Amino acid sequence: MSEPRVIRTVGLLHVVGRRLLVVRPRGKGAFYLPGGKLEPGEAEPDALRREVREELGVELAPDSVRPARRYLGPAYGEGDGVLVDLSCYTAEVVGEPHPSAEVAELALVTEDEYLAHPETAPVIVELLRDLRGAGQVA
Repeated sequence: MSEPRVIRTVGLLHVVGRRLLVVRPRGKGAFYLPGGKLEPGEAEPDALRREVREELGVELAPDSVRPARRYLGPAYGEGDGVLVDLSCYTAEVVGEPHPSAEVAELALVTEDEYLAHPETAPVIVELLRDLRGAGQVA
């Protein structure tokens, strides 16, 4: 049996008013953390800065990027047996996030609001459960 394919990604944990900022890319049904895949040889904090700039049109304050949590689970929309390895980071956002050309919409969600969407990403469900358990989101 072959090893599962693993997609390495980074995501920004940005909580406002006990709600988590999530984005829905164009052409996708589920919301994810702002972030994305690493380029070959790219460090996680650099990938996070690049992806947040591309998706939200904002910068992350220098020296504010901090590792927070890591998740490994089924990759939404990638087929059976494909896993996502999501490294979550916190950071100070400089500017007001807005959707870019590759993002259809932004949302601030509680765990229940996320679960009410018709499509959800398994690792985001797990993340929201953990954040709610820690009292960080409603």
